[in-house]
Amino acid sequence: MTDFARQTALITGAGTGIGFAIAKALTLQGANVLLNDYDDTLAHTAAKTIRAAIPPNGSGQCEAYPGDASDVQFIQQMVETAVSRFGSVDIAIANAGITIFGDIFTTTPEAFQKIVDLNLRGSFFLAQAAARQMREQGRGGSVLFMSSVVGHQAHPGLPVYSMTKAGLEMLAKQLVIDFSPLGITVNAIAPGATLTERTLDDPSYIPIWSRITPMGRPATVDDITNAALFLIAPASRHITGQSLVVDGGWTSVSPPPV
Repeated sequence: MTDFARQTALITGAGTGIGFAIAKALTLQGANVLLNDYDDTLAHTAAKTIRAAIPPNGSGQCEAYPGDASDVQFIQQMVETAVSRFGSVDIAIANAGITIFGDIFTTTPEAFQKIVDLNLRGSFFLAQAAARQMREQGRGGSVLFMSSVVGHQAHPGLPVYSMTKAGLEMLAKQLVIDFSPLGITVNAIAPGATLTERTLDDPSYIPIWSRITPMGRPATVDDITNAALFLIAPASRHITGQSLVVDGGWTSVSPPPV
C-alpha cells in the first residue's frame, strides 16, 4: 500500500506540522521529496531533520526548496527543479495554506486576497504544473489538496478560509475530467482539529477539542499523514475526485469550540 520507492513528491508548506509529517513519512518510505516552505530557515531545517532520520539502508532523499507557493513562476521552477534533481514528478501535495480570522464585516480586501492567493491560486497552479509534467512522463501520478472540516461545516470567524477549502474539494472533483485519461488521481483531505506546533501553543486547545470530538481527542499529524499516504499510494489508483474527512467524527455532530 505504501511503496513510494523511486517516486518524487513535491510538498508545499512542509516546514512544520502536517506537511512536515507527510514529507518525513514519504522520505522514510523511499520517496524523493522536494520540501517547500515560505520560510527559508524552516525549509532547510525541516529537510535536514528528515535526512538525519533516514536509516543507513534508506533510499529516500529530501531537499529543501523555500519560496512562495502562491507564485506561479516559482511553482513552475519547483517542478523543473524536482525533475532536474530527481528525474520526475509523481506526487504533488498542495499543503501550503493560511488562516486569517475575522467575520465578513472586518475582512479586508488585502486579507481576502492573501488567503485566496495561497489556498486556491497556489493549489490550482501546483496541480497544473505537476500534471503537465506527469502527462509528459506518461505514467500517471497523484495530486492531493489539503482541505479542512470547515469546508464542510460553518465555523465562526473563517468565512474566506472556509470558502477556499470548500473550493479545493470542488476542484478535486472537477480535475477528474482532465486528469483521469492521464492516469492521474486527484483527491483532498479535510483534517479536523489537529495537534501541530501552532495549535499546541494554545493551552485550551486539547481540552476543548477532546471534549467536543466524538473520538475523544484531536487528531495527530500522523493521523492525517496516514490518510494522505493512503490516497496517494499506488494501490489507491482507482480512488479519485474524493474528499476524505479525518476529524474523529466532529463533522457528524459539529459543536463549536467554546
